[in-house]
Amino acid sequence: MQTLTKSTTQSVKDAFPLNGTDHVEFYVGNAKQSAFYYQMAFGFELTAYRGPETGHRETCSYVLQQDKIRLVLTSALSPEHDIARHVREHGDGVKVLALWVGDAEYSYNTAIERGAEAVSSVETLTDDHGEVKIASIQTYGETIHTFVERKNYNGAFMPGFEARKGLCPSKPVGLKYVDHCVGNVELGGMNKWVKFYQEVMGFNLLITFDDKDISTEYTALMSKVVSNGNGYVKFPINEPAKGLKKSQIEEYLDFYRCAGVQHIAVTTDNIIETVSQLRNNGVDFLYVPDNYYDTVTERVGEIDEDIEDLKALNILIDRDDDGYLLQIFTKPVQDRPTVFYEIIQRKGAKSFGKGNFKALFEAIEREQALRGTL
Repeated sequence: MQTLTKSTTQSVKDAFPLNGTDHVEFYVGNAKQSAFYYQMAFGFELTAYRGPETGHRETCSYVLQQDKIRLVLTSALSPEHDIARHVREHGDGVKVLALWVGDAEYSYNTAIERGAEAVSSVETLTDDHGEVKIASIQTYGETIHTFVERKNYNGAFMPGFEARKGLCPSKPVGLKYVDHCVGNVELGGMNKWVKFYQEVMGFNLLITFDDKDISTEYTALMSKVVSNGNGYVKFPINEPAKGLKKSQIEEYLDFYRCAGVQHIAVTTDNIIETVSQLRNNGVDFLYVPDNYYDTVTERVGEIDEDIEDLKALNILIDRDDDGYLLQIFTKPVQDRPTVFYEIIQRKGAKSFGKGNFKALFEAIEREQALRGTL
């Protein structure tokens, strides 16, 4: 596969060139069962595997793909392994936000020169299909960015992995590519990490939301969105704000035990078909009351979709100067209330659904109340 981001013409020269999201790696308690869940529930296809059968004795990894989205699910095979420690402390969660680059050595050296903390220097992995170069730096919490250079590789994923297909056929649900990945950080950490992305990786500040934009009667949070020059990689960074009760960010930090990835937004070209299939597959979504739809057309104006179809599926709508978007959020996909997914369809809109924030966060608060953590 030659591209891992949406097809569009790059018109801006990046200060820190990125081609898009290469993959997202989760550390999980049972990679085999997690892989089955993503195949059956989200329609991903198993494409590669690494484990004892391939000569890797310490961990098992399953590579799943749907269009340009690639997930890697990794588990440790012994309780002493650091991955087992990570899962014990944080639960299943995102460890690696891997970025596809043209030159891993340049990306890594540039990041280090600009003040990034090194995790692993450039390593060249080889097999009969060519070579992949990787290097990693630290970001918020225990999350890392791995730079992946794969222009000289034509294998299933990268050296050390073997091509593999699932025993049960999975049916894609129309997910296309990663739109953005959201990080939750501790109070006071948002500006620190925005500065990191600006100064180390040349990102631009795209938009800022304060506690007046993102608040309910009980809770509030603040968020800033940073984006690389070509717009292929976008990272909203959230931190808690003072409220009457515990915010969703504080709940996340309590359960994850540190800063980390809160949710991954993935795009579709037909959100009605995608969400219908996901619901049929057993994916559970946040609930927004029907009265949300009583005045939504007054706020967003005319849209192509039938409001009754969106209402039946609980899909939210918002508009900006460039168009409108449709979005919906899953409940957490593991027992701890940490990582979840956003399904988004952009009909020209470049924003993040500001008009839906109140309804969304009230929906999250209802789930918090059921858990006794509000």
